[in-house]
Amino acid sequence: MELKAYRSEAYKKKVRNMARVLADIGRDVSNNAPAIIGVSEAENLEVLEDVVNDSVLKDKNYGIVHYHSPDARGIDVALLYQKQLFYPITTSSHELKIYDNVTRKRIYTRDQLLVSGHLDSELIHLIVNHWPSRSGGEARSQYNRIAAAKLSKYLVDSLQVIDPYAKVFIMGDFNDNPNNTSVKKGLKTQKHKDKVDFKGIYNPYENFFKDGLGTTAYRDAWSLFDQILLTKPLLEKDYTTYQFYKAGIFNKDYLITRNGMYKGYPFRSWSDGGFSDGFSDHFPVYVYIIKEISNTLLDTSPKREKITD
Repeated sequence: MELKAYRSEAYKKKVRNMARVLADIGRDVSNNAPAIIGVSEAENLEVLEDVVNDSVLKDKNYGIVHYHSPDARGIDVALLYQKQLFYPITTSSHELKIYDNVTRKRIYTRDQLLVSGHLDSELIHLIVNHWPSRSGGEARSQYNRIAAAKLSKYLVDSLQVIDPYAKVFIMGDFNDNPNNTSVKKGLKTQKHKDKVDFKGIYNPYENFFKDGLGTTAYRDAWSLFDQILLTKPLLEKDYTTYQFYKAGIFNKDYLITRNGMYKGYPFRSWSDGGFSDGFSDHFPVYVYIIKEISNTLLDTSPKREKITD
């Protein structure tokens, strides 16, 4: 009973911590929580419901898009959205079939989630990912993430066949850095906006990584596995529709380990076999998109919405 009570209390604290972070992202700029949130590691629907119903998020009225994945660890991807800001039209889960290159046994991993819907009556598309891990070594497992990149690229291409001007966000934990083959060549990303071709993909996080920034740390080296990528139509100068404004890594002081051997690392939830009252071993990432508000309104300042992973 004592162990059960401990786990129950740890779970409640973890939920509160997750809700606190989500409520805090972008609040200093927009006075609101993110309009849309991609979740890369969710245990089940019930956990997501507990998070969005926490007291600091409940008034945001988040909806949830979630499918159960065949992942061997039982974790899924999901999308959270403020119902008053985003209206999903279609949702679909896309299975990633990969096999061990020695045993040829299937490796069960996360599906990729595709959600299309209206943000302020404007059609956007979101692909939420959690690519296969580096278990067994980066090089040995690389082909799994290249396969994941091919699936994401296929989804983007399919959307662009229907609408070449499709506004697509590809987000998640890629378990690879912006300059790795899976991201750079598999998705054909560019780090400079002016280098992105008509159906190309922009990765604002490649420059972050070049500057030595990251979202997770291991053996005193930073990795930037968590990224949000965007297609070309989100990079135009027509601010009558939503356009990319800026990207960031949410790494406030309370998310950073203050002392010990992991000082400076993300403040993880579990350490030394117990709950540490921390948050995650990854920092969240986010992008702002903005558009002009009609000058017939009293408030003519740019409207900002946040999309986060």
